[in-house]
Amino acid sequence: MRDQKKRSELLMPAGNLEKLKAAVLYGADAVYLGTPDMSLRTKSEFSLEDVIEGVEFAHKHGKRVYLTLNLFSHNKDITKLPQFVETVRKVKPDGLIVADPGVFMFVKEQAPELELHISTQANVCSWQSVKFWEDLGAKLVVLGREVSFAELVEIREKCPDIKLEAFVHGSMCMTYSGRCMLSNFMAERGANQGACANSCRWKYKVHMKLKDGTVKELPLTEENLELFDFFIEEGYRPGDLLPIEEDQRGTYILNSKDLCIMPKLNDLLELGVDSLKVEGRGKSVYYVSMVARAYRMAIDDWYENKEDWNADSYMKELSHVPSRGYTLAFHDGRLTNYAHGFEQTYTLADWEYAGVIREVRDDAFIVEVKNKIAAGDVLEFVSPIRKETILLRLYEIEEAKNGRIWEEVHAGNKPIIRVPFSLFHEEEISVLQNDFPEMTVIRKEKPLTQDQWDRLKLDAEAQLLELGKGNEGSYEKKRAKLQESIDAAEKELSLRTPRRGKEGCCGKGCNGCLPFWHDEKYAKARALLAQKKMGQLLTKEEVKAETAEAIPAE
Repeated sequence: MRDQKKRSELLMPAGNLEKLKAAVLYGADAVYLGTPDMSLRTKSEFSLEDVIEGVEFAHKHGKRVYLTLNLFSHNKDITKLPQFVETVRKVKPDGLIVADPGVFMFVKEQAPELELHISTQANVCSWQSVKFWEDLGAKLVVLGREVSFAELVEIREKCPDIKLEAFVHGSMCMTYSGRCMLSNFMAERGANQGACANSCRWKYKVHMKLKDGTVKELPLTEENLELFDFFIEEGYRPGDLLPIEEDQRGTYILNSKDLCIMPKLNDLLELGVDSLKVEGRGKSVYYVSMVARAYRMAIDDWYENKEDWNADSYMKELSHVPSRGYTLAFHDGRLTNYAHGFEQTYTLADWEYAGVIREVRDDAFIVEVKNKIAAGDVLEFVSPIRKETILLRLYEIEEAKNGRIWEEVHAGNKPIIRVPFSLFHEEEISVLQNDFPEMTVIRKEKPLTQDQWDRLKLDAEAQLLELGKGNEGSYEKKRAKLQESIDAAEKELSLRTPRRGKEGCCGKGCNGCLPFWHDEKYAKARALLAQKKMGQLLTKEEVKAETAEAIPAE
């Protein structure tokens, strides 16, 4: 009988060795990882040596490591299994995640000492399926993202002796956890082989086919917008017309928001779910660190004081992490329309990864810069040890190698800067050295465009509506405001030279340019160009000199 008093573990993804270490330092109880060839981790950056080092690092910190062997095997993969299993035995992970029944049986026979976990790719969504795998010898089952909390309660009741793992955070698939052919069709990249192109998040537009067979885009304008309504009719529900909303930007009808169970995390902890899983094998160190930190605090605080536990402060932390907007997904049963993002598909937050501490010296932090830092920026040092962060306004940026002072630095050159302890006038040096070790994340506010701010406001209102706290009228107003700001942002786009559309001209004598070759104001430029060899264009100086009156200055 499983121990009902055992604390739920926080399980974080590790796409490479640095992310593994960050997850462990920021509060993960366990991490899962894999090598690219034998798992659904084609973006994994782990070598075998990295895996061995990562397992040793985690075990040294008292954490568990689960390896993935969750490919759907083809004949060509079978020959690799003996060597891979022998390698796994040497690494000694705390669990091996599999999906393929054939792989399961092979590992069970060849390495019976390995604890076998059933991957989400097996799409386990019922207690009967859990019992099936339990009877075969599985020690843990990862439940599908599609399992509701009510179903999870029943599964726990009927399967008390096996460990259960549930997703609590990360990207959502528009179909059953990777069972999608859209990526194969659109990009020849197999979702079930770990190479999903996320085709569901692409922008799609409506076209019309004329009677003569030609296909044309159907542009929607103010003049014709009211003439059309667009619907999908599902085959088994005739007459039930599902609206498709599209404007000149296209539509994102398949774009799910990101899963975030934090507002209902207490439900899963009360039930005693053994492992709380965060998705994100391809996400950044910043994502892994900040998400682990938020859930670590939330879990610990719940166990310490269940009655007064509230998710608001942890949700504020998660709002600083880029997302597509958050949804409870299937927690309460069926998805709502608030679970999808119809306007934009990219991840967004009002904070960004500024840097990471690479070395703690006697008198300073040595920091690797991860995004642009300018003089006057406020940096927030986010400790993996304590809840309180430290703010520092940096008025000058000192290069660590030679002491050179910069007004700003950019991540492209991978600069290493020195942040002296003397700048922290309200902090004790011992606190800085002890509470902000190597791999401490530094973040800062991120400047956003108006449409991005409006997106965040809409996402927040949608999340409130899912929790029964929002206002539908306010949601519609914010959605309309976002659409307006997106339109305005597109109109403000400009090129460095005035050549947008049919009227502008940059004066460089481009082939086929009607203004340059026919307009009288470019006569001097044409005469000068005629004296040059074929293919030799005007220099910048000549353009400025000969077309100064005709062309606005850049």
